[in-house]
Amino acid sequence: MPKRATSFELVLGERDRGIPSYRWLYSALRREILSGRLQPGTRLPATRDLASQYKLARGTIVSAFEQLQAEGYVQGTVGSGTYVSRVLPEALLEVAPAHARSVASSHQKPRRLSHYAQRVQLFSGFRLTTIRAFRANLPALNLFPAGLWAQITARRLRRAPARLFLGCDSMGSPPLREAIADYLRTSRGVNCSAAQIAIVSGLQEALDLAARVCLDPGDRVCMENPGYIGAAHVFAAVGAKIAPIPLDQEGMRVRARDFEAARLVYITPGHQFPMGITMSLARRLELLECARRSGTLIFEDDYDSEYRYAGRPVPALQGLDRHGIVLFAGSFSKVLFPSLRLAYLVVPTDLVERFAAAISITTRHAPSLEQAILCDFISEGHFGRHLRRMREIYAERLSVLLEAARETLAGLLEIVGIEAGLQTAAWLAHGIDGDAADKAAAQRGVEVTSLHHFHLGFPPRQGLQLGFAAVDAPEIRRGTRELAIALEGLQRKRRSAVRS
Repeated sequence: MPKRATSFELVLGERDRGIPSYRWLYSALRREILSGRLQPGTRLPATRDLASQYKLARGTIVSAFEQLQAEGYVQGTVGSGTYVSRVLPEALLEVAPAHARSVASSHQKPRRLSHYAQRVQLFSGFRLTTIRAFRANLPALNLFPAGLWAQITARRLRRAPARLFLGCDSMGSPPLREAIADYLRTSRGVNCSAAQIAIVSGLQEALDLAARVCLDPGDRVCMENPGYIGAAHVFAAVGAKIAPIPLDQEGMRVRARDFEAARLVYITPGHQFPMGITMSLARRLELLECARRSGTLIFEDDYDSEYRYAGRPVPALQGLDRHGIVLFAGSFSKVLFPSLRLAYLVVPTDLVERFAAAISITTRHAPSLEQAILCDFISEGHFGRHLRRMREIYAERLSVLLEAARETLAGLLEIVGIEAGLQTAAWLAHGIDGDAADKAAAQRGVEVTSLHHFHLGFPPRQGLQLGFAAVDAPEIRRGTRELAIALEGLQRKRRSAVRS
């Protein structure tokens, strides 16, 4: 365990004048150690600093430290300092938790939570482990121009005016909103002005914001099935009733009766998550007309449509909207890097004030410095160049995946054809369970996700989601070989079970 140095003053509470000073200090430090507020390996402040802080003689501090060291709570090294011991006295460690439990049980009433807190579920977005085939929903982080980003950051900090550190409007930095509006109009066919754009800290915040502004408990929300579970968690947390809508080859099926009582429709038309379907133009127009008649808002999640590899570019659903019923959201997590935590939400004109008010009383605004850096990255042309470069690389990696799958996974896994995005879906051979395939692949160092996890209800067919953007060609080929071995093992087990 690495050592930690305290770079701040210790707060030990009021001194008890009824006991000797060294004994008070000893008891206070021991209590902080046992409670975990001073963790193992933490370096204690110098005796001179503590003496000055608490107006005590240095000899008093030394006496307290010596007592703690004698009992095994701290360890001192000449010239290095005094550190909390990594292994504390076991007898005292056993007493403290029991005492804490008895106090809590005798004095604390049952905790009451809101309905929201009882409904909300933990949603894990990204795995913080070594990236390997076939990690989905992640760009090639090793190919991001980090050096260039650092140069822009340094330049921004050198020239930063004082107002940059003050913050910005709740909807975000005006220059960044202008840059995003220009990009969306020219590259995604979005019909918007900078005034309609809200800068938020990721698509999850955009979803949460839309849910809080547009939904009440009991309201009906239509979602693609299978679909993005992260959105389902948000809607369920605010008490909405989720109506799963099946897909066909053109995307979400549109039936008037499904939308009549719906307040919101959540959809990923550019690259349906997780199946990868691009919604046809005819289906988009049908959806817009159906939503207009029923008075339903549409949340269009354009999470990775920048990466298109085949077919003609399809304009955003929002660009076809003539009645202001579409909320359009996109994120820089998939095109730059996840920890940037910046995304945007294009809001219909009549809802801008409501969304601005909601942001102002929650996050206030997204971080100003990161917005300024991103604005420079976009306006100086680096963003466009990065997209073009990565689009070529991802297209090559998709080709490698399709070729390796034909050679290695034939009869075991059929990859669904896609035209855009960072991942694809694949159908498993009859009799292979998706969850079992997920576990068997993990044992061979391969990451796949069963499509079962994206279904509201039981999936009609077993399949997997495979990412191809985050890893290079050799890793993709290794992944297909290992996945084939895993799936062949499951197939043999099934055949043996049938024979027996």
